[in-house]
Amino acid sequence: MRISVIGLGKLGICTAASFAAKGFEVTGVDINRDVVNAVNRGVAPVVEPGLQEMISQAAKRLRATDSYAEAVLNTDITFLIVPTPSKEDGSFSDAYLSDVLRELSMGFANKDEYHIFVITSTVSPGTTESRLIPLIENISGKKLNRDFGVAYNPEFIALGDVIRGFLNPDMVLIGESDRYVGERLEEIYRKVCENKPYIARMSIISAEITKIGINSFVTMKISFANTLANICENIPGASIDDITRAMGADRRISPYYLKGGLSYGGPCFPRDNRAFMAFAREYGIDTPLAEATDRVNLKRIDSLIDLVLRHMAEGSKAVSVLGLAYKPNTPVIDESPAIKLIEGLLKRGIDVMVYDPLAMDNARSCLGDAVHYASSVRECMAYSPTCIITTQDDEFRRINSSYIVHNPAVVIDCWRIIRWKDLGEQVKYIALGSSYQEEVISSIP
Repeated sequence: MRISVIGLGKLGICTAASFAAKGFEVTGVDINRDVVNAVNRGVAPVVEPGLQEMISQAAKRLRATDSYAEAVLNTDITFLIVPTPSKEDGSFSDAYLSDVLRELSMGFANKDEYHIFVITSTVSPGTTESRLIPLIENISGKKLNRDFGVAYNPEFIALGDVIRGFLNPDMVLIGESDRYVGERLEEIYRKVCENKPYIARMSIISAEITKIGINSFVTMKISFANTLANICENIPGASIDDITRAMGADRRISPYYLKGGLSYGGPCFPRDNRAFMAFAREYGIDTPLAEATDRVNLKRIDSLIDLVLRHMAEGSKAVSVLGLAYKPNTPVIDESPAIKLIEGLLKRGIDVMVYDPLAMDNARSCLGDAVHYASSVRECMAYSPTCIITTQDDEFRRINSSYIVHNPAVVIDCWRIIRWKDLGEQVKYIALGSSYQEEVISSIP
């Protein structure tokens, strides 16, 4: 099947490149001419591990255009991966999706062959069948399951790990308008996936609920781990890593996303949990677990700010922050706990210098001249005797006593990635999830 992918952003281009690298003829569509030109030159338009290699491997099987009509007329199946921003009530806006489908449907009106539309963007449950399918029918004059099929097929992948996650998913979720649509999608994924994932086929509405249900559940798990970490921070001898390691060995719990640290962030988890609450409210259902999850997540940043202020080097009014993205290996700062931490410190009159291997440009667009920007880890740490490590970046794991220029110095390690003994005797090392006592911290591998 010939594939088109609408939207060549952080997820869309990875999807398009992966399909093409696995042998499919792929047409990517984006309204940004710079992105289109980059793809046609064989250059990755965004930063993502492994993306350039996939584009090179795809070679001439991957091309890009800004024409929706060209895409729908020359392919058999279209994946829509466009933004669905959150509305004030927490639900997702389908405005961009509707605009794109309107353009595609006008082109589809001139096509005699059957076509499949795949909604990959996250939508509020009920959107596909109540709004998107009628839109296609009204504009194209075609009939669902006769002239075209529709699927809801969201991705469960994380920025910084998109390629690996796309090719090796735990599960592929397919909400299908009929069996034929589901069979065609399953056929594609059986060829693309390098593992043998569970293919979950169901109705479209069930798939829409499954998507936000999964992410809401994962956020609960993260907030529970952070609640345990907060407890450990106040009890001498308690270690969050020892506790979550044991809990994760229980098959009913599993170790994934069970790690005390900073609050969750990024473009998916926070808004998916809020969308879950909004969807449930629409049907008169209370969601106290999801609401508590959101409160715990926000409170985690407040607790960290208080911790920083209590343990700042005496006489200092400045801190160094290592890590700006919401997670390592990505420049994305959406809902980043590090950004929220910095904003909170600035409001309290603290001078801040920052460094991140990938997210500096995005941080500048958000923080502007309110902070100082370092060009390296060493420069950032030299600025202040108090340093906060907010992401599990490999570059930060290499920090040792040679990076320490202040005496005394304070290092607050939010993910416990450094061995405190490597820092030297002049450093007060504070690890989230412990009681900050060195004899406890020393047991952390």
